Amino acid sequence: MYLIDANVFIEAKNKYYNMSFCPAFWDWLLRECAGQHIFSIQGIYDELVTGNDELRTWAMNNRHFFLPVSDEDTQRNLATVAAHVAERQQNVPMAAIAMAEFLRGADTWLIAKAITTGATIVTHERLDLQCKRKFLIPNVCNHFGVRYVDTFALLQQLNASFILAA
Repeated sequence: MYLIDANVFIEAKNKYYNMSFCPAFWDWLLRECAGQHIFSIQGIYDELVTGNDELRTWAMNNRHFFLPVSDEDTQRNLATVAAHVAERQQNVPMAAIAMAEFLRGADTWLIAKAITTGATIVTHERLDLQCKRKFLIPNVCNHFGVRYVDTFALLQQLNASFILAA
């Protein structure tokens, strides 16, 4: 199973899989969701619906795509992720607001849900263990052994194909 970060939706909509010229990408996401392969989480939904564009509409029309994070295992894993981030903030000279920003957003929940379900996170963030300005999803995933990929690796791994009809 894969869990998609907000930046994947946003970049796809704004660039290479814009809904106006590549609706196949969005249809594919829904097909893979129906097959239990791809989801996101409630916190990502909350981020997407704050906009006023077609991505907001898509998210609202496809609420089933976004998993709840209220289950006990995810809550427990959230506490573990938060404790790790707090320890890292204390022991590594991170930016003063790094922990607060990370805990305020959906990333912590995304990682907790991935730990709970054994999912791979799909994000455009890259591993950078030297980064001190913010907590990056891949850095935290690396600590917990959670797999992560970018959009293009996801498409390859699930054999996506967007072919125009003749």
